[in-house]
Amino acid sequence: MTMTDATVAELPPIDVALIETKQILTMIPHRYPFLLIDRLVDVRHDHSAVGVKNVTVNEPFFPGHFPGHPVMPGVLIIEAMAQTAATLVISTMGQDAGIPIVYFMSIENAKFRKPVTPGDQLRLTVTKAKRRGNVWRFDGVGRVDGAIVAEASITAMIMDQVKPV
Repeated sequence: MTMTDATVAELPPIDVALIETKQILTMIPHRYPFLLIDRLVDVRHDHSAVGVKNVTVNEPFFPGHFPGHPVMPGVLIIEAMAQTAATLVISTMGQDAGIPIVYFMSIENAKFRKPVTPGDQLRLTVTKAKRRGNVWRFDGVGRVDGAIVAEASITAMIMDQVKPV
């Protein structure tokens, strides 16, 4: 998918240039080892965002996936897309939204093109396709060095704020 100058001109302006890890922790309930995004860049409220995951050899999944040939599991790439989308939703809704629970409803058309390995910077672009009430649908694309490594459409339901256990 390439954007023409006319397409770029139609995009909403960047609302937030950067959301760092510390801010992400106030927006979604995920924590180590399951927080799979380091920051968001180019956030366009109610439209799109780019999540960044710096993939290191120290990731807890690499010893078992696969020994001697570390590859980031595709399901975790999809999860990183979903976390990017959830952070975009909360950024759009504002701090009054609290920290909601986001439940996957569907994952469609998932494709994995190339492996993601230690040392890669995974850039996850999510674009809102539709919103109906508390149900959001996003199209996601993961890239490493500009090359598409994964893509999927995800639908999620935003639930009430997380309550401590």
